[in-house]
Formats: sequence, structure tokens, C-alpha cells
Amino acid sequence: MEVTCNRCHQSVPADSCYCPACGLPQLVYSTEDGESPAQAERWAEAARDASQVEWKPALRAAMLLAVPAGLLSCGFSPVGVLGLFWMAAASAWAVSLYARKQQPVWITMGAGARIGLVTGLLAGWLAFGSTGVAFYCMRFLLHQGQAFDTWWALMVNQSVSQQMQTMSADTQALTEFKNLLLSVEGRAGLMLTAMMVLEVALLLVAAAGGALGARMMARPRRPEA
Repeated sequence: MEVTCNRCHQSVPADSCYCPACGLPQLVYSTEDGESPAQAERWAEAARDASQVEWKPALRAAMLLAVPAGLLSCGFSPVGVLGLFWMAAASAWAVSLYARKQQPVWITMGAGARIGLVTGLLAGWLAFGSTGVAFYCMRFLLHQGQAFDTWWALMVNQSVSQQMQTMSADTQALTEFKNLLLSVEGRAGLMLTAMMVLEVALLLVAAAGGALGARMMARPRRPEA
């Protein structure tokens, strides 16, 4: 039976563990241990689906881990500074749950990264959504907006004053920049930019965590008879 690469579909020698064309690792099996041809065929068929993701169970696993990761990573969580760690751990765990329930022969790191990326998207939006709701409640329900505005103005004034003392910068430009930060539009733009940068970082870490989870689950498992 001719063996072809799952990625580039080029012929692979029967005794080779890597595709000679693209270098993709190949799952090989031997019938010397008494496996029947039917079992060997099932093993080969399962190996062809290594890079495929069944998204319905994958989404269930992602949602299950995205909720606690998002809540732990939000701006008002006492452990929110460890957001990158929570995101990586949740993504790797989601891939582990998916692999254990689906029981594929193996799962590629690319498939794990895709599951991790979805987990990061769900957890990231939950973290930012819960942070926004908390800010809204503080300002309009708990009437803490004045305290927050005072803290923001103090932080901006201190930062600009330090730059004026330590840098030979244009004083007028720094004053205009300070006024922009103190305005409603400037504050909202700065917060939105920071959240977008953090979201990109969380997504990258989540994808890496998913790939790591797939790598940790890469012990081949033969299908049962």
C-alpha cells in the first residue's frame, strides 16, 4: 500500500518517519506485533486526520476553560497580572480535554494552536467585557467616577512633569500631549489601544499554549479493535 504525506500528498518511503518533500513527521506502524490488516488500516486512517479539528467538542472544551481564564485575567482580578499565564494554561488544558474526549491517534501542533487561539479569543473578550462592566458600575452605580478622574489626572501630571525634567523635549508639545490625555477622547483612545495590544499578546500566548498542549499530548495511541 502506497503511503502519502498528509500535508503535501507526496509519496513517502514505507520505512521513513518524515516526508522527503516537506519534512512532516509521519506516523508509521508495523504488523510484526500481530496486528491484523484491519487494525493497521484503522491506524493509518486515524493518522490522516491528525490535523483536523472537530469544532463542536473543541468549542465546548474552549468555553469550559475560557470562562475562568477570562475572569482571572480581567482588570479587577487580584491575580489579573498573571493573565498571560492563565491564558496559556487554559489553552493547553482545552487541547488536553479535547484530545482525551475525542481520543484521536494524535493531534498536530497546528491543530492545537487553532484550538488555543479560539480559547484565547473567548477568554480575552470575556476579560475585557467584565473589565468594562466593572468600570461602568464604579462610575455610574457606585459613583466613584470623581476618584478615578482625580487619580488619572495625578498620574498624567506626574508622568509629564518627569519627562520635562529628564528630557530636553518641547514643552509646548508635552503640554498639548498632556491635555490630550486628560481629555475624555484621549483617555478612551489610550485605554482602547492598551487593551488591543494586550489582546494581541493574549492571543499569541493562547496559540502557543494550545500548540504546547498538543505537543504534550503527542503520544501516539492505537485505535482499539
